Amino acid sequence: MDDSDDKPRSSRSTGSARLTDVARVAGVAPMTVSRALNRPELVSEGTRLRVQRAVLETGYVPNRVAGALASSRSRLVALLVPTVAHSLFAEVVQTVMGALAPQGYQVLLGLVGYTPEQEETILETVLSRRPDGIVLTGCRHSALTRQRLKSAQVPLVEIWDMTDDPLDMLVGFSHEAVGRAVAEHLLARGCRRFGLISADDSRAKRRAVGFVSALEQAGAGEYQLREVGTPSSMPWGREKSAELLDQHSLDAIVCSSDILALGVLAEAQSRGLSVPGQLAIMGFGDSSYAAASFPALSTVRIDGAAIGLRAAEHLLQRMALPAFQRAGQTLDIGFEIIDRDTT
Repeated sequence: MDDSDDKPRSSRSTGSARLTDVARVAGVAPMTVSRALNRPELVSEGTRLRVQRAVLETGYVPNRVAGALASSRSRLVALLVPTVAHSLFAEVVQTVMGALAPQGYQVLLGLVGYTPEQEETILETVLSRRPDGIVLTGCRHSALTRQRLKSAQVPLVEIWDMTDDPLDMLVGFSHEAVGRAVAEHLLARGCRRFGLISADDSRAKRRAVGFVSALEQAGAGEYQLREVGTPSSMPWGREKSAELLDQHSLDAIVCSSDILALGVLAEAQSRGLSVPGQLAIMGFGDSSYAAASFPALSTVRIDGAAIGLRAAEHLLQRMALPAFQRAGQTLDIGFEIIDRDTT
């Protein structure tokens, strides 16, 4: 047997370095190490640098759990989004993390998908960690989720949606208004026969409802609807557009995402259809590839970075206040129709 197995392991090799080890290496008192790590403005630059070098040498990791127990703060913010496969949600994640990290908060990311059941399961786990705040995508939740959030009394920002009855704070936009604006945009360009290809999640469905309501209000236009699962894909866009074009004479196809719209564009080109002369195509999201497609894809732009930044700012303000002083607020950031070559 190797004699090395009998040798005592150092605190560095086991990852169990203590604050007193850092103090010994840095040549300062343990209290000074604590100040340098938690309140660096209270120590000299030289002391702070010595402590940093000692932390590197010992491999010390601060015990945040103990600090949280002492202060009743976890310094943890939960960010729940459907997916990070979509660039818009990835943009929100990046912005929220970038805004919270300098304030000493770590972000716990949860992917809740598009079903209430999955949201319930992940939220239960999140609340068990006692986060200081939550950023949650959407406003449509199950009764159980709403009850848990109200009972937890954790500062909450719902994002990516709009409602007259938010649980707490809200930063988003109206999906119904997006649908109406797209319909009005295409009606103004002479389109009258529409195909709608929509994901089956609640927000995409509300955009479709807004679109149809605008047609009905204008007393013009007819539509055919096809739904797909989530997350959406280019093959689904091509498959459903082929079905629509085989069965109906259409002026335009409107999609609940840019990736679906690219599938429609591919099908139209395979049939030799002139876009937008014979068929207009509209997406949603203004993904990075929308402007680079040929022809360039018309779409709806949502400022995901602005949503993430405002959500983080609202949450930081709320977490700094006593509970009895907290009051919710709602911010509608709006959207923009991007009229490119496909319309």
